[in-house]
Amino acid sequence: MLKPLWTARQAMAATGGMLTGDLDWTCSGLSIDTRSIMPGDLFVALKDVRDGHEFITDAMARGAAACLVTDTSNCPGPALQVKDTLRALRALGAAARDRSSAVRIAVTGSVGKTSVKEALAAVLRAAGPAHWSVKSYNNHWGVPLTLARMPAETQRAVFELGMNHAGEIHDLANLVRPHIALITRIAPAHLEHLGTIEAIADAKAEIYEGLEPDGVAIYPADDPLAERLASHAKRSSAAFMLDFGRSAKAAIRMESFETGLGGSDGVVNVMGVRVPFHLAATGEHWAWNAGAVFAAAAASGLDPRQVAETLRTVDAEAGRGRAIEVALPKGGHFTLLDDAYNANPVSMAAAIASLGSATPGAGGRRIAVLGDMLELGPQSPQLHRGLAPALVEANVDAVFSCGALMRELHDHLPDRLRAGYAANAGEGREMVASAIRAGDVVLIKGSNGSGLHKIAAVLADGSAFNLTEA
Repeated sequence: MLKPLWTARQAMAATGGMLTGDLDWTCSGLSIDTRSIMPGDLFVALKDVRDGHEFITDAMARGAAACLVTDTSNCPGPALQVKDTLRALRALGAAARDRSSAVRIAVTGSVGKTSVKEALAAVLRAAGPAHWSVKSYNNHWGVPLTLARMPAETQRAVFELGMNHAGEIHDLANLVRPHIALITRIAPAHLEHLGTIEAIADAKAEIYEGLEPDGVAIYPADDPLAERLASHAKRSSAAFMLDFGRSAKAAIRMESFETGLGGSDGVVNVMGVRVPFHLAATGEHWAWNAGAVFAAAAASGLDPRQVAETLRTVDAEAGRGRAIEVALPKGGHFTLLDDAYNANPVSMAAAIASLGSATPGAGGRRIAVLGDMLELGPQSPQLHRGLAPALVEANVDAVFSCGALMRELHDHLPDRLRAGYAANAGEGREMVASAIRAGDVVLIKGSNGSGLHKIAAVLADGSAFNLTEA
């Protein structure tokens, strides 16, 4: 029989709340969303975009063991009443952290943090009882929720920390209190809020401020701001520092890396141990991601050869550079590079380089479908048009631009690359689908708010082509 995640009295002691109704319930999980709640979960009624208290009845009907609430008046079952449900969730997270002897790894960065977190989660699972952030649960409620869901028996855990403003990583890192703190890479992803790339680096480096005294600070050796990150790490309580990258002096050094539509192969030197590895994932940015994974795994005491064995099974998630072969209604196939989850200038450059390294089929072309990069502030116009040289260098044959900001790129492209412009993803869907032919390699890339993930979805399932033939 599985040990419960929380008993009623443990949750009461952690939060300082008051139990009503059944005083002896147990829960096997936590949920803040009735759409995904599982029987036996503790439903946490957060007040965010919607007030979770509106969904208590639904939560109980779906099998919730109890509800964490500020008001019990509409709760038909067991409840744990507190003054503030978010504070109570954070208290549960802190209690879960303190009752477990798990090695905690925290990951942040402007690009690659979710991909690195997912790859690390696979590595940790292969090594024993593990815990990890699901999806991109990396904000003020996602991190404490992930902590509160951590079983006491966990041996290793990885948490993704995100931010939009200075101070947010500091708060989350001090809640997780990681033994290992990793920064993947710095990019101009939040210029609108932070102003300069240096300020972004400083905000990301707040992750080191939460390190346990015997902790390890990991940073990217090849990043232009590596020295700035290292200086933050030196001022923290870190007992050790590790860097990763292609630099000859890096502790975890990528000696070689080749990538294509069939996956990626490399050789990494982990503090003197040379390890060949293969990834199902494609793209030059996976050299960075893999280096980060080997670094964090080494810091947590794992054999790099075991890490390499696990990484053979790791592919990019949907929306993060996964290569998908899609059948066309009239015969033949094209390759979809679905990288539509998010975008900034650095990740755009990496995606374009991946497209450039891909070899189209007979008669096929390299096609880029690009959407707006958001939150770039006053530098946005020049950063968008600045993508043109990379597209030329990658030997891209056609570029479809979608969104008001991407108009800047469209107007600065060479005529031969200008395949089409649409004001938004909805208008661009049919335009793109009607242009695709057998052998093409098609990259879809844009910030999540640009809506390009919708184009990727209808291309991947083939429904976009039904529209063009109707």
